[in-house]
Amino acid sequence: MSSIKNRILAFSKLSDFLSQFSTAGITKKENIAHNDLFFDGFKHQLKIAEENNSWFTKENLLLSIKNWSNALTENNLTHWVTSENLKEVSSKTVAIVMAGNLPLVGFHDFLSVLISGHSVIVKQSSGDKHLLPYLAKYLEYVEHFFKGKITFTEQKLENFDAVIATGSNNTARYFEFYFKNKPNIIRKSRNSVAVLTGKETEKQMQNLADDVFTYFGLGCRSVSKIYVPKGYNFDSFFNGMYTKKDIINNAKYANNYDYNKAVYLMSEFDLLENGFLMIKEDESYSSPIATVFYEYYDNLIDLKIKLHEDKDKIQCIVGKNIVENEIDFGQTQNPKLWDYADGVNILEFLTNI
Repeated sequence: MSSIKNRILAFSKLSDFLSQFSTAGITKKENIAHNDLFFDGFKHQLKIAEENNSWFTKENLLLSIKNWSNALTENNLTHWVTSENLKEVSSKTVAIVMAGNLPLVGFHDFLSVLISGHSVIVKQSSGDKHLLPYLAKYLEYVEHFFKGKITFTEQKLENFDAVIATGSNNTARYFEFYFKNKPNIIRKSRNSVAVLTGKETEKQMQNLADDVFTYFGLGCRSVSKIYVPKGYNFDSFFNGMYTKKDIINNAKYANNYDYNKAVYLMSEFDLLENGFLMIKEDESYSSPIATVFYEYYDNLIDLKIKLHEDKDKIQCIVGKNIVENEIDFGQTQNPKLWDYADGVNILEFLTNI
């Protein structure tokens, strides 16, 4: 048997291990558990992940790892499970169907199942299948309780008690049918928005560029749409975005930019663009790569009502003194362990299956 405390210590050791891999560089440290066994191998897995998925640049891989290293401290983990009043439960088997749009995008689900004391069966996306199995092996070394509790499969999911599945709106319909007889969390497509007033500082606009461009805007926490007041001058927005101008040097991003620009021009849509980002007036939330949609609002009260009505389509709202639970400029890609995707408390779900 393993206690919650032991499982917290195991993940905090994983945090220490991951702290060697950062956007600032990769540096082997002393006194990291099992480092001789795992350090060089993980460097190799990063290389394979980068070669396997051209959206997974070295910078993006290391950013994801740095964020998880920062999140998985003993203090953070203890605060999280204590605030949720997590208790020991009889172990069940939980299946996780993971997306693959960002590096380690399914890690929070994986962590939640294991920290709760359950076993996990993971079905990974082909786009992100190299890092997590390696980190699972590391966890098995630092905490023997995890041996036999973690399974990865590419086959049909079988012999599980509950499921957490993430996908597009189309795959979610399939998930809802296929998993209807099991306790489940089914996640659909969501996007994030920013509400601008025209009074933002230069720094806030530069921070917003992080929310727009980090991971090439592929995440549900990436801002894909902005709301602006009537008569808004987009100069300050574009000035802020300009800090990310080098993104166009990524071939895959540039190809998407050129393609989407050609489609818009052939359709004779009105566009504003700066050579690496297009903005288009559109009521939709989900914008293509290299594009941010915008919509004008008359007053903030009506806008708040609209955002509340559409809450099932929205992951994050960036703004300053606009709505409850808003996220500050530049912070969408830094969720805390207790910032649950889609607002669904996964630890509560896992305690009650």
